[in-house]
Amino acid sequence: MTASAPRTTSSWMTPELESLRDQFGRFLDAELKPHAARWRRQRMIDRSAWTALGGMGALGAAIPEEWGGSGGDVYQEMVLLDTINRRCSDLANGYSVHSGIVTHYVLTYGTEDQKRRWLPKLCSGEWIGAIAMTEPGGGSDLQALTTRGRRDGDDYVIDGQKTFITNGIAADLVLVAVRIDGTPGAKGISLIGVEKGAPGFQPGRPLEKIGLHAADTAELFFDGARAPVDNLLGGIEGRGFYQMMEQLPRERLILAIGAVAAMEHAVEITRAYVHERKAFGKTLFDFQTISFRLAELATEAHIARVFVDDCLVKLAENRLDNVTASMAKWWCSERQVQTVDACLQMFGGYGYIEETEIARMYTDARIQKIYGGANEIMKLLIARSL
Repeated sequence: MTASAPRTTSSWMTPELESLRDQFGRFLDAELKPHAARWRRQRMIDRSAWTALGGMGALGAAIPEEWGGSGGDVYQEMVLLDTINRRCSDLANGYSVHSGIVTHYVLTYGTEDQKRRWLPKLCSGEWIGAIAMTEPGGGSDLQALTTRGRRDGDDYVIDGQKTFITNGIAADLVLVAVRIDGTPGAKGISLIGVEKGAPGFQPGRPLEKIGLHAADTAELFFDGARAPVDNLLGGIEGRGFYQMMEQLPRERLILAIGAVAAMEHAVEITRAYVHERKAFGKTLFDFQTISFRLAELATEAHIARVFVDDCLVKLAENRLDNVTASMAKWWCSERQVQTVDACLQMFGGYGYIEETEIARMYTDARIQKIYGGANEIMKLLIARSL
């Protein structure tokens, strides 16, 4: 077999980060990936996997040690995210929401009491986190949300429904976007932490998706659900919409990083396959149609990596704006879907067999163009800036 193809080296990569990537990759290969087929069958990641990730220091990598995290930086966090997308992608969706999004909401906006109560459990894997924005009739239009909350003594009483919620069934803490007292527009929206077992809160059925089969995705129902007033994120009503808007660049970059990792991995496994698979007395790679197409895909993956690396540096320096993050999200997710489709074609009939990795990558990729803000919304945001 030929030597491995060269891998793009990010400008911010250090020997320490390379070591972290290798160590974490070996951990995933040995401890978690062997269970992935069962997770897909049961439509749920084992809770033991979350505690294993917590014990490895892979949850809340950029959360300060005083709150139970590893005290690292955004580069360490994104190395872990990139590695999990390559080496054990069945974990990637739930992991991204829990560690990449929920913990950062709590760290950035939570009161001292909320950080003390929630972050250590989230970072250890004792608790699983989710964020509930999307509603059955709302889609990407967050200002139109109808889930209502009202103050009743020391509690908020919440009524409404959320859907497509990652980690929805397993979650011990859900940050729920709620409209307080019917106040219209962005100013009426707050985020309230609803904990598992809260009266009136009930996860619905797991949603049967065409991909991401290991990811727990659910509807959530709030029928007079009660959450303590102390669970209002940040302690000030009406800040929820602005909190969500401020976090969108990070969230969209997380999706772009996952897309690039998938593109690169698809090219890697396809390259290995076409060098070994023979037809008409030659390897598939010997056919110019195959080698040229693979060259195009490798080039596009390289371009995507350079773009995402630039965005990551901007995020680390607090310079990543929503327009640039929207560009990264839509372009990389579109290219991910196209790349995996082209790679599957090179596998022929084997690419259509569900047990093959490229087939799972194909069905898993499609949602990337929808969640985190549909790509049509990304283009609208970009167009408004022109």
